[in-house]
Amino acid sequence: MQSTLKSSIFQPFKPILLVLFTIWLSGCGLAETESTGQTDQSVGGALAADINAKANLSVVSSINNGISVWSLQQNRQKFNFRHAGEGDNLVTNLDISYDGLYLLSADQEAFGLWDLTVGEPVGFWRIDESSIRDIAVSNKGLAILIGKSNGKVMYIEPQTGRRLEFLGHSEKINSVDLSPNGNYALTGGNDYVAYLWDTRTGQIVYTFRHTSRVSTVLLDEYGRYALTADSKDQSIIWDLTTGLKISELEYFERQKILTAGKFSQDGKYLLTGSPSRSLDLWDVVSGERVKQYKVGIRPEATMPTAMVHGVDYLDEQQMMSLSSSGYAEVWNLPTP
Repeated sequence: MQSTLKSSIFQPFKPILLVLFTIWLSGCGLAETESTGQTDQSVGGALAADINAKANLSVVSSINNGISVWSLQQNRQKFNFRHAGEGDNLVTNLDISYDGLYLLSADQEAFGLWDLTVGEPVGFWRIDESSIRDIAVSNKGLAILIGKSNGKVMYIEPQTGRRLEFLGHSEKINSVDLSPNGNYALTGGNDYVAYLWDTRTGQIVYTFRHTSRVSTVLLDEYGRYALTADSKDQSIIWDLTTGLKISELEYFERQKILTAGKFSQDGKYLLTGSPSRSLDLWDVVSGERVKQYKVGIRPEATMPTAMVHGVDYLDEQQMMSLSSSGYAEVWNLPTP
């Protein structure tokens, strides 16, 4: 009797579940796993990475080999840096300026600015309270942004010595970004809020609210969009001319943490990376996922996964990812 009743309850729902599953498959498609090219830029894996395809550069931080700067065109290492002379390298944050001329690197206690034209340090700074959570640098290395665990955001102009401390957040900072000219900062934290603010005045321009902690923020280098994503299920693209929502990324995962991102030059797409090997291409206007890719993992890896640290578009046909596996991989963009 019990088995008959259970069968009669669930039987009507089978066709519906089948239809939903079919819709899910047709909408998302299968993730692409075969890249068109792969380079091992960090044997043993990477703690952090960034890509600037326009400047023909990538940068990788690893425990044993410090910070390595690579030429993408020549597929070779150009420079190698270290925060400390000896011991393990613990740099977990890297940011190449939009013009490709400077690199900002940081561990939990200190940050350094590097001139990428000659491979030499510009300066080192050590923070005197809390720890560094995220970093960003403007064009020409003129401005530096440091998000800290005590909820404060520090803005520094190395050449002029000007400093500003943004106190708008009430809890730990998780992610920061800076406009190419250094005039605007986007910061997000555990207080469920992301702020776009003017670094010249410290005044808030827009407030973007979430229902959980803001884990990732991203500014479009052309000044059109902002992305703010939380730790649960909200990843929102905003119009920077109005402060209004354009779209919300549509995904089936219960949680979708974003670890890297880049808007396309034509403004149509957003490319993001995640901790679960995922490289995703999104339609900016609709928020729909256009294509999903899965980055490579090392054969000797104890866990079959990788975190995507850096992404960028190589041209209109291809893009690149750099993950914790240490692999720089080239992928084909979908054809229109």
